[in-house]
Amino acid sequence: MTYEAPADNTGLDDPAARKIVLEPPAQGTIFRMVEFPPDAQIAGKFDESRAFDAIGARDAHDRRSVRHAAMHRTRSVDYAIVLSGEIWAVLDVDETLMRAGDCLIQRRTNHAWSNRSKEPCVVAFILVDARPLVS
Repeated sequence: MTYEAPADNTGLDDPAARKIVLEPPAQGTIFRMVEFPPDAQIAGKFDESRAFDAIGARDAHDRRSVRHAAMHRTRSVDYAIVLSGEIWAVLDVDETLMRAGDCLIQRRTNHAWSNRSKEPCVVAFILVDARPLVS
């Protein structure tokens, strides 16, 4: 994680030694790897609202979505790279199957992830803070 751009490489503190949050800080970045279990393994056991609250993302969670219970939108530009397995990128209108090596770049896109396979899927994410949309 970085707190600014350009990043400050001085000091010995580990910027990732803190509470996990979904979005990067203002003018910062976050890198994370997520292992998504198969949907069938977590069906009925995962409380999406509680999960988003735990990572400080209550406002990112789209509780009104009928497409997927974990739909969300961040203010960042997100780079997602599938490292292993396969996963569906679920969007407001469409969905795309992604496999190892596939990349997705999102710019404040409402989305969720659905692993409909029988194996875990590992995705690397790089989130870069972005200016808010002005409507």
